[in-house]
Amino acid sequence: MLDNPPATFAESSARDRLLLATAQLLDGGDRSFSTRRVCSLAGVTAPTLYHHFGSKQGLIDTVTSHGFSQYVSPAGSPEASPDPIQDLRDGWDRHVLFGLEHPTFYALLYGRVEPGRPCAVTAPAMAMLVRLLNEVARRGSLMVTPGEAAAEILATNVGVTLSMISQPEAERDHGFSQRVREAVLASVLPSGEASLAGSDGSRSRQRAAIALSAALDHDPDGLTIGELTLLQELMARLSESGPRSGPRVRHDKLSASATEAR
Repeated sequence: MLDNPPATFAESSARDRLLLATAQLLDGGDRSFSTRRVCSLAGVTAPTLYHHFGSKQGLIDTVTSHGFSQYVSPAGSPEASPDPIQDLRDGWDRHVLFGLEHPTFYALLYGRVEPGRPCAVTAPAMAMLVRLLNEVARRGSLMVTPGEAAAEILATNVGVTLSMISQPEAERDHGFSQRVREAVLASVLPSGEASLAGSDGSRSRQRAAIALSAALDHDPDGLTIGELTLLQELMARLSESGPRSGPRVRHDKLSASATEAR
C-alpha cells in the first residue's frame, strides 16, 4: 500500500510515520514484524516508538483500532443492540474523530489506493458496517441492500473526514459532519424511520424483501442450500428499485390466454 510513499511521508511527524509504517506491514500480511523493522521503515529509533505507544503491541493496537472499533455496538454485537441506527451515527462520529486525531496517517491511508485491492487495515470498517446494516435491514428499516448502504455511508464518511482535515482547526464546522451524516442516512433509511405499513406498495415490498434477505443470512432456519439460494435470488429481484414491467406483462398475457380459453 505504501511501497513508494509520497514526500509527505518523510515530512510527517515521527508518530505518524510509525503508524504508516505499521499499516504498510500489516497490509502486506506481516503481523510478526520486529520493532527494529518498523522503526527502520519509519526512520526513527526504538525509544521513539516506546515514547509514543508504550510497546510494539500498543502501536499495532492503535493502527488496527481504526478498522475494528468503528460501527461496533456498545452491546458487543449488532444483533444485541437496542438501537443499531444510533450505532451507525456513533460509528460515523468515531470515524471522523479518528481522522482528526491522526490527520497525516488518515490522509495517506485513504489517499493511496490500488485499483481492485481493498486495504487490509481499512477493510474491517466496511465489514463491520455491513454487519450492522444487515441488522438494520433485518428489522425492516433499510431501503437498499446492506452492501449498497455500506458503500454509500463509508465513502461519504471518508470524504467528510478528509474535507474536515483540510480545514484550519479554528474554522472547522463540526455541524457539517452531522448534517452530511443525517443526509446520507436519510438516503438509505425510510423517512422518519416509518413502519413498513406506512410506505407505498413498491417501497413496502422492497423493504420487506431486504428484511427477509437479511433474516435469511442471519438464520437460514433449516433451509437447504438450494432453497436458500432460490429465496435469496427472489429477494434480490424484489429488492431492486424502480418499476418492473416484465412480470406485469407476463401476467397480462396469462390473463388474456385464460380469457380466450374460456
